[in-house]
Amino acid sequence: MNESISRRSLLAGAAAIAAAQVVHGQGITADRFQFIVFNKPFQALSADQTAELVAEVGWDGIECPVRAKGQVEPERVEDDLPKLVEALRKRQRHLVIITTDVREVTPLNEKVLRTAARLGIRKYRLAHYKYEKNRPLTAQLKEIAARYRDLAALNKELGIQAGYQNHSGVDYVGSAIWDIHSVLSEFDPAQISAHFDIGHATVEGGMSWATQARLIQPLLGAVYVKDFAWTRTAGGWRARWCPVGEGMISRSFFDNLKNSDYSGPISQHFEYFEAGASRESMIAACRKDLQTVRSWLA
Repeated sequence: MNESISRRSLLAGAAAIAAAQVVHGQGITADRFQFIVFNKPFQALSADQTAELVAEVGWDGIECPVRAKGQVEPERVEDDLPKLVEALRKRQRHLVIITTDVREVTPLNEKVLRTAARLGIRKYRLAHYKYEKNRPLTAQLKEIAARYRDLAALNKELGIQAGYQNHSGVDYVGSAIWDIHSVLSEFDPAQISAHFDIGHATVEGGMSWATQARLIQPLLGAVYVKDFAWTRTAGGWRARWCPVGEGMISRSFFDNLKNSDYSGPISQHFEYFEAGASRESMIAACRKDLQTVRSWLA
């Protein structure tokens, strides 16, 4: 009887472990997402202060601006980036993505990427493009793809992955999604991927964001989360950024994400903090948004 009970206990335990490890039949572990923050609003903090804030809110790590006027200036990347990585590691947190000015291979860009790779950082965000007026759009997209070929080769050598973020607004390459998809689909997503921003995609796509998300999903390297609501101003209707769950982005996007094979970072972007907001109010807002996103992906 003891042997039978032990066997039943073993099988029950194994089943419980298996159930905990599977999400929606995809065979993806339940902790497959890294919840991080694009810390642009906090980039004036020191390395230790950044790490303390990240741990206090409860994020797994950060997306760090390593660009002109960012938390780490590109010229100082070899000195300053290791300090930030070490401060985060001391608190069991990680620098997951660097946001860069990189559009093509240059000596400075190569220094930034080689430094990141040496530190174990495997993802970076590319600088965005805007269309030049009075020039054919398809010709401009071909030029971007040509610049990315050398970058893809360097990324493969370094074991690092680039990502292009879609923005909403006039003249942004990628705002329509199909255009940047036509560029990125030339490349192995392991080298050049899409950083899909559901907030910007909903601003631009209205109710077609689901089609855009479906198009870009096989190329995902990161997912960016922020929310907005349309508001009437003296200059007309404007998208106003707001806390997650109070605006227009659809929870069904996150349901679809759970049922996909995506297992990368979920980066929260904060655009709605008002000038002069207190540290306490910002932390409270960050925690609330993080809790909302975690619950939608639970």
